[in-house]
Amino acid sequence: MNAKLMPTLLAFLSASALHAGLDTAKIESLSGLKGKLNEAADVFKVSVPRTDMKVKVDGWEMPPFMGLTSWAAFTQGKGADAMVMGDLVLMQNEVNPVMSAALDNGLTVTALHNHFFFDEPKVYFMHIGGEGSVETLAKGVRAALDAVKQVQDTTKIPSSSFGGEKLPAKSSVSADALEQIFRAKGETKDGMYKVVFGRKTKMACDCEVGKDMGVNTWAAFAGSDDNAVVDGDFVALVDELQPVLASLRKSGINIVAIHHHMVGETPRYIFLHYWGRGTATGLATNIKKALELTMK
Repeated sequence: MNAKLMPTLLAFLSASALHAGLDTAKIESLSGLKGKLNEAADVFKVSVPRTDMKVKVDGWEMPPFMGLTSWAAFTQGKGADAMVMGDLVLMQNEVNPVMSAALDNGLTVTALHNHFFFDEPKVYFMHIGGEGSVETLAKGVRAALDAVKQVQDTTKIPSSSFGGEKLPAKSSVSADALEQIFRAKGETKDGMYKVVFGRKTKMACDCEVGKDMGVNTWAAFAGSDDNAVVDGDFVALVDELQPVLASLRKSGINIVAIHHHMVGETPRYIFLHYWGRGTATGLATNIKKALELTMK
């Protein structure tokens, strides 16, 4: 064989083997979505435009083509058969059921944020990922999309509230009971309670930053002992994020944002913001469970 043709032939055979290993028919069958293969990149992408919702951004009705399309892209994995990355376009009341479905079905959730200002109704974008068998990943994508449909079937109009009993006008949360759960002294004000736990990292300038510079997990409670709300922020190492998300969701705590607060820090931290309703001690117990995952 001509030696000059050998590298070209080997590259062709290698690419063919990669494409042959990614079962695109199975991905389409299990996800319920049609896809498109980019042979040069070895990526198979399925997508679904959110034609079911009418969204206005700054008063203009936005076509799905302009950024309202959920998608998942599959390629060959290194430690497993395949890996997936994607972005799901979600209404506010769809976010947490979809997140639970993704986490419960072998996917990771890596970011949650907005893409627009002045959008009506509000739209959020949840980034997903994972590595495993094609079957597991494609089924995970399907489970997430099925969760969207389940929300739509029960709520025809996008929710404007998490629900629950109206909070009292004046807060009266018992701080002592919460401090016993957290085993930490907190701050009180007008019947509310807040506790903060710091962590440390180093910025690119070699400056160490910690609790008072914003590298912290906190929880703030208002309402009454029997009818309370909690909101706050978790700071998690990259390998802690998925366990913390899973713990909070299994406890019924709503995740409202996942993102970074810093750039170039070591170790790398991801921040998630949350909101929960219930009894004050019940909420504190569930927050503490997730907090313990970051205190090993």
